[in-house]
Amino acid sequence: MGETVARRGLQLVYGAGSTGLMGALSDAALQAGGQVIGVIPGYFNTPRLAHRGLTRLEVVETIHQRKARLVELADAFIALPGGFGTLEELFEILTWAQIGLHAKPVGLLNVRGYFDPLISLVEHIRAEGFIYDEHRALFTQADDPQSLLDALENHIHPAGLERWLTRDE
Repeated sequence: MGETVARRGLQLVYGAGSTGLMGALSDAALQAGGQVIGVIPGYFNTPRLAHRGLTRLEVVETIHQRKARLVELADAFIALPGGFGTLEELFEILTWAQIGLHAKPVGLLNVRGYFDPLISLVEHIRAEGFIYDEHRALFTQADDPQSLLDALENHIHPAGLERWLTRDE
């Protein structure tokens, strides 16, 4: 994913970690000649956690400021396989889109069907009437980086998101 982002001339913006999948993603983008911006709260800005080879590192006070800054900097959002933090950030960014705080595309890199159970859950939530069809259309998914970036580039933000406020059928 990092190499694909860099080869397309896109800039990677993320939480500035040097470990795990996101650390590997940023390393791949940098090795492919890409630009990588990290935004990290001061309490995580330690030699063990923070990536020191980024194009730019921004240090903020809190995790909430980090999230807000990432939203400002990003043109789209991609969730890679991950744990609680990934899911929390994914659903927060989807909620922000649902309530009109942004209209940027959101994608899941669904490698080896990792997000299939989550997609099924979202379909169940929709079928039970807790979200509308247009809310399900707030994200797309693909199983490889090229296809996902293509889908994000061609994504059309759904109309009618405001009906959750009015409860119009």
